[in-house]
Amino acid sequence: MTGLPRREGYFDLDQKRQLIAELEEAMNAPEFWSDRKTAEAKSRELKRLKDEVEGWQTTEQEVGSWMELAAMAEETQRAEVESHVRQLEERYRQLEFTLLLNATHDQSNAIISVHAGTGGTDAMDWAEMLARMLLRFCEQRGWKTKILDESKGGEAGIKSMTFEVTGEYAYGYLKSESGVHRLVRISPFDAEKMRHTSFALVEVIPELDDVQEVVIDPKDLRIDTFLSSGHGGQSVQTTYSAVRVVHLPTKIMVSVQNERSQTQNKETAMKILKAKLHQLNLDKLAREKSELRGEYHEAAWGNQIRSYVLQPYRLVKDHRTKQETSQVEDVLGGDLLAFMDAYLRWNKAGRPRVESQDDTL
Repeated sequence: MTGLPRREGYFDLDQKRQLIAELEEAMNAPEFWSDRKTAEAKSRELKRLKDEVEGWQTTEQEVGSWMELAAMAEETQRAEVESHVRQLEERYRQLEFTLLLNATHDQSNAIISVHAGTGGTDAMDWAEMLARMLLRFCEQRGWKTKILDESKGGEAGIKSMTFEVTGEYAYGYLKSESGVHRLVRISPFDAEKMRHTSFALVEVIPELDDVQEVVIDPKDLRIDTFLSSGHGGQSVQTTYSAVRVVHLPTKIMVSVQNERSQTQNKETAMKILKAKLHQLNLDKLAREKSELRGEYHEAAWGNQIRSYVLQPYRLVKDHRTKQETSQVEDVLGGDLLAFMDAYLRWNKAGRPRVESQDDTL
């Protein structure tokens, strides 16, 4: 019978109980709800901590009971016992997965942008497939999604799409998908049925309420308004409610057209812009550290994070973690947990060097 993983060394129950006690004491203070946003954040943190502790306690109690039973079990009962232990092993793995979501913004909601890259109509179709894959994953998790901006392709697919995801640990899960994704398939848009390679870029940033260190000079912005082509009813096409904000020094552009109000669209666009500038600063610091260690690779098309091959064989392979599967349809249908789990473990292990990918993969 296989042994179960141990939590010692990476999960301190006593420390979690202490944090729970401190939060409960703070919530009993008369002024606790004076700052509603902070109070709600602490309430969510308390619930998360209680769920973690309860999950470990319940599982460990069951492990103890089944281990005792296993020691006394007759040969005819061992199959049942081992089946339950395997279930407990899987539960332990799920609990361990949540422990990997401990970076600064992992608990935050997420903002995702998908952009078609090299590959013409195939790339725009591929961008739409990727957006659908991510939206389906969010739906399976029970998270709320809202499309903020969408630019349709000429013949098929999308040029780009931006949507927000509201859910517990949304950014922590979805950050593994940030990067260039490559598709190899027989093109449905090629009359000669030739094999094509398409690229699309996925950007994932945490939704941040207010980024104090990001200060934007109004002189650095160009703000355009245009007719919305998104959701919102009949009048959406008759008012210049859509907003495009361009940060001139970095050339970062954010478009939002989901809301009827131009003011609301501008506020959302500025929030996304601040989050992108914050992420840009973090990426710059990480790049400088990598260069000092001699590990930096340019974020170019040749450095895609994952390949999806539909022809001449079927395989999805992550080039960072080496996680792979032949169940392509499941992955495109939103089955991404194995890749996310592998990414978090790879990231926690110090992000080993990624070798250049073979173009034939």
